[in-house]
Amino acid sequence: MEMVLSAAIMLTLAASAFILLRFGKLRCQGEMPTSLFTFIAILFTSGLDVGLVMFPLTEFPVYASEPEYGFANPLAIEFGFWGFLVWMFYFLTTFYFVLIEPRLKLFEIPFVKLINNLVIIGTCAFTGFLFLSYLPDYVEGITPAVRYGLVALVVLCAVWSSSDVRYVKFLSVASTWLFLALIGTMWWNSGASLAGLGGTVAGIGEYFTNIHEFVTPITDYHAFYLFWWFSWSIMIGQFVARFAGGLPAWQLCIAMLVVPSIPIAIWFSVLYLHFSEAIAIAGALKLAMVVVGVIFVINSLDSLIRLYTSNLNLEPGRIGLPAYVAGNWVLMFGLVLLFQFTPLKIEWVGTVVIFLYALIAGLLWQRREQCSALGQGVKVSAKAG
Repeated sequence: MEMVLSAAIMLTLAASAFILLRFGKLRCQGEMPTSLFTFIAILFTSGLDVGLVMFPLTEFPVYASEPEYGFANPLAIEFGFWGFLVWMFYFLTTFYFVLIEPRLKLFEIPFVKLINNLVIIGTCAFTGFLFLSYLPDYVEGITPAVRYGLVALVVLCAVWSSSDVRYVKFLSVASTWLFLALIGTMWWNSGASLAGLGGTVAGIGEYFTNIHEFVTPITDYHAFYLFWWFSWSIMIGQFVARFAGGLPAWQLCIAMLVVPSIPIAIWFSVLYLHFSEAIAIAGALKLAMVVVGVIFVINSLDSLIRLYTSNLNLEPGRIGLPAYVAGNWVLMFGLVLLFQFTPLKIEWVGTVVIFLYALIAGLLWQRREQCSALGQGVKVSAKAG
């Protein structure tokens, strides 16, 4: 499976480079364009979950002790799993759904549509299942009743938020500001000066000097992360493409790689200060991390629920809000519970998504004359602009 993963990553990066070279000046504007800040907020909160908030403190010791990661410091390794280059997956799919899918409508082909929506529904529920599984690690001493009740509430909030795109936008922007406030609070708790924080952030430079190491899996755990990015890439691209505000493709690529990576880099650096200085995180600070993480889970789920209900024409305006909320809550929470009795792994979902990439690539090759015509249209548009 790792050979398939490595080949898929290389081809994905090559496709992205081709797009930038040939269509870099083409403006990318979705059906509901927003400001860059709102677009990035939706991208950031939809494309990430509670793991961003809670995982680093448990992963730093692993990266510091295992020899496979010895080529860079633990902070750079952590950043490499979450930042910069991996966001290229989201750029590629966003570009596709802004500019190519509206013309070719490949995701309207019944077989493609079926696989796509099964992946969305399955990944959405699997995300809720992972949240359920890891809750005891996030909240020590949580009882089973509270654990299941919290997951049920999170799913309900996500379904309700997904019922109106205005709620999705508001929650994304609000949770982005909350995350920034959490970064500031944790920085204050570390006691580090601005120079001290800057010196820690500089350690991420080892990621960029060793960026080639992150293109293919370093370990099985890194492969897990890469499969996860693949699993989400098509779904996130479908969802956020509608909010693209009209940037040229090359600027959109830079924005999608750089802008989300900045708060990730600062957040990981603040947590690394706590790790390296053995500063305890407890009480209100731990609660704040959990709250922001829970909101990120809601953001992730509501975007996926909004996506598959839109694809299947099951939106509230058609079936009614009560039926929408009740039906999706029963479906999602029911699948979360069922996943406890299945051996499903994210690697399997990622492999299906890689197959979907290959299928779309084959269909694009069959329609290469239409793609060529699109390229000619792009050149005309670029000259006119």
